[in-house]
Amino acid sequence: MKVITIKQPFATLIAEGMKQYEFRTWRTKYRGELYIHAGLGVDKKAMERYKKLNLDYPKGCIIAKCSLTDCLSVDIDFRKQLEIENPYVYHSIIKHQEWEGYAFKLENVKKIEPIEIKGKLSLWDYDGELK
Repeated sequence: MKVITIKQPFATLIAEGMKQYEFRTWRTKYRGELYIHAGLGVDKKAMERYKKLNLDYPKGCIIAKCSLTDCLSVDIDFRKQLEIENPYVYHSIIKHQEWEGYAFKLENVKKIEPIEIKGKLSLWDYDGELK
């Protein structure tokens, strides 16, 4: 199954159902089931912003399963949509108007028992079983 590695706290925000889009500078044609891997990297500013949520932010493990259903271009209209949907979670993408990239739409997110594994760049394959 395909996996995407995401820095914390963003991986946990996805696993908790608070973040429906993952932002990348590259697009993907892949659609289907996807594991969310919480990488070893941490966005310190974002961790400070979301610490009041009192969530666990594991690192170096697969923490959720979802469906990647679309890859959308991030433009002015999309930013306006994010501002309406959830400005708390998407504030950085709304604020950085000059950033150009893509939003991977993630649906049907389910947290899973963490699976420790080293992450990789881009979409990568995991052939193991869920716990």
